[in-house]
Amino acid sequence: VQLQASGGGLVQAGGSLRLSCAASGSILRIDVMGWYRQAPGKERELVADISSGGVTNYEDSVKGRFTISRDNAKKTVILQMNSLNREDTAVYYCNAHGLTTMDSMGVQVVDGEDYWGKGTLVTVSS
Repeated sequence: VQLQASGGGLVQAGGSLRLSCAASGSILRIDVMGWYRQAPGKERELVADISSGGVTNYEDSVKGRFTISRDNAKKTVILQMNSLNREDTAVYYCNAHGLTTMDSMGVQVVDGEDYWGKGTLVTVSS
């Protein structure tokens, strides 16, 4: 299982960025996909996540500015970030957990692991 994230970059305060993440591998289902971020000197925190049924959860500081969405068939998750400010500067990580995969014998396996993509840097300048 691999998660490939893209879309980070440098943006001025008030601007927008769109992060994308695609999961690949013998994946039949992903319960929850989301985005976390880690700013310099801080711990990694949840930004937003979304269940396979479309239930979303946002960190308080991004509510009303960020929107998370997913395509279950394509195994992708998108984070649309608007009205960015300097406090949003961080490395953003895609996450997936609650995977059901198919092993080499064709058996479905429920996987309790957390999977992470490589981080993508978002820098917001004033």
